[in-house]
Amino acid sequence: MNKTKSHVISNVIAGSWASEAGIMAGDTIVSINGEVVEDIFDYRYSILESHLDVVVLRNDEELTFSIDKDEDDDLGLEFENGLMDDYRRCRNNCIFCFIDQMPPGMRETLYFKDDDQRLSFLQGNYVTLTNMSEKDIKRIIKFRMEPINISFQTTNPELRCKMLNNRFAGDSLKIADRFFEENITMNGQIVLCKGVNDGDELKRSIEDLMKYLPVLQSVSVVPVGLTKFREGLYPLEPFTKEDAIKVIDLIEGYQKICYKEHGLHFIHASDEWYILAGREMPEEERYDGYLQIENGVGMIRSLQNEFEEAFEENRMGKIRKFFMKPYEATLVTARLAYPYMKRFSDMVMAEYPKVSIDVVPIRNDFFGEKITVAGLLTGQDIIAQLKEHGAKKDILLPRNVLKADEDIFLDDIKLSELEETLGVKAHMVKSGGLELFNSLIGRFK
Repeated sequence: MNKTKSHVISNVIAGSWASEAGIMAGDTIVSINGEVVEDIFDYRYSILESHLDVVVLRNDEELTFSIDKDEDDDLGLEFENGLMDDYRRCRNNCIFCFIDQMPPGMRETLYFKDDDQRLSFLQGNYVTLTNMSEKDIKRIIKFRMEPINISFQTTNPELRCKMLNNRFAGDSLKIADRFFEENITMNGQIVLCKGVNDGDELKRSIEDLMKYLPVLQSVSVVPVGLTKFREGLYPLEPFTKEDAIKVIDLIEGYQKICYKEHGLHFIHASDEWYILAGREMPEEERYDGYLQIENGVGMIRSLQNEFEEAFEENRMGKIRKFFMKPYEATLVTARLAYPYMKRFSDMVMAEYPKVSIDVVPIRNDFFGEKITVAGLLTGQDIIAQLKEHGAKKDILLPRNVLKADEDIFLDDIKLSELEETLGVKAHMVKSGGLELFNSLIGRFK
């Protein structure tokens, strides 16, 4: 590990304590109050003191800056490596791992398997607990790195070893006991695999995890994602409509018990189960404040409520409709969300006669038809299917089809390439209902 590289300061905020002291971008943090800084959590914990002696490396010379500040004040430093350390690679070989189902030839970062508890705190990633040392556990408790998000999969130790292909995976469940004892807030996840950890095993897991309530505040159950690139991997089958109905009924039964005893619904089925079962999404109150929305739990309910609120607030009178400019667009969506996108578009077109929206569900040929979420659509699939279907001059794309910090799809096709090939103007639609409504009537900032 090259600490010098990881601790380089990329920016010093103007007017901050660090700026006033004379610390500069390009300097490298060495220590604070005599303690070596290991990563971002050491750094954040160290700067809570009111008096700091900050040692930096500048042009191969160590310089010390003494700073007196209020305890809660930030120093104003940003680093080239946000974690100030290497990301930790996963030690497991899970039977359901999505990265193992990726095709060859994609950009290198897409094949990296992380299992880093620090990313759980910083970015909401889920960790398996198998990568934690005693030092890591103590640091989580010391720094109150909560909530920590845990991939349980099952509470059956032997089955967990099998699912993670790690002989220590069963014992690592005991770490959750320690977090519970120290009142470290947790969220959980179960990736459900047909014939493996469903049925009676799912019942066992739910009942075991309920013992951690309310410190473990939520657990999501999500179906395993299966691509067409599974040759040589553990044989897994997709869930059916009947399977989804059983999963939902089981979960909703336990929700009633948990809510009665703890005021939390606790165990949640992801949106995919409800769509597969052909059922309406639960009401908003059952999501406990959308604790697991980034894990696909409540996304559609939240979007639907926000969209309907925006729709009602923006309904136009007849005169205003007459003067509204015509707008035509193609709304690109994945198969999972298509029924909802079609419903929203139909609502808009019924209220605004000059609006024409063509909703196109993109089939995932790249990963396989079993993958139905927007975040895994590729540029080549969108281009090919819009060529076949036809596209209006404006196309509306969900923002999560692109890399977070670049206008590039999973398959490295640039957004500009899509626009040039199809002869269209692409508008990115954020995940909120208000943003979707504004896009459907051609209102862009």
